[in-house]
Amino acid sequence: MAAVPSRCLLVTGPPGVGKTTLVMRVFETLRASHPHLTIRGFYTREVRENGERVGFEVVTLDGRSGPLASSKVSSPESGRWPTVGKYKVDVASLESLAVPELQVREDTDLFIIDEVGKMELFSSAFFPAVMRVIESNIPLLATIPIPRYGRDIPGVARLRNHPGAAVFTLNTGNRDVMRETIYNQLSSLLQKR
Repeated sequence: MAAVPSRCLLVTGPPGVGKTTLVMRVFETLRASHPHLTIRGFYTREVRENGERVGFEVVTLDGRSGPLASSKVSSPESGRWPTVGKYKVDVASLESLAVPELQVREDTDLFIIDEVGKMELFSSAFFPAVMRVIESNIPLLATIPIPRYGRDIPGVARLRNHPGAAVFTLNTGNRDVMRETIYNQLSSLLQKR
């Protein structure tokens, strides 16, 4: 009996290797080749000023966006926000945009989450929403950070070690092959839905 292909595809690799680019190219290709699909989720992108990264924003797949983290914010409420390095994380913005996109619905064919990382995990609502997606029968394509100094973020480790997860480790030499492999696996899964 053939192995059942994983419905939870996790892309990992070092910062800057192209995880978001891969996920977005797979998304765009799927949308073009399967226009009837309902794909929900979000991705994160850098915010730059004068060539310098000053933060990140969360962008839903239907184009809505809002701040995720910034090194420039200095409002009274931001003094209480969690930090990752020099960035203050706007948990309320993440929860208002990303978490609703992760509601499991019968009409959803695929979820895309970029990323399940330290910033996103500051939200107490985020990880339970991710777990509901994983436990549903709906395919998931998500990015996760690579363990730093040999240590994984606990929530990320739970995903990485989930029995239904397949982890794809990206590097500069395998990006094109990985994109094609992931696209083909998702395309096969989606044709069966």
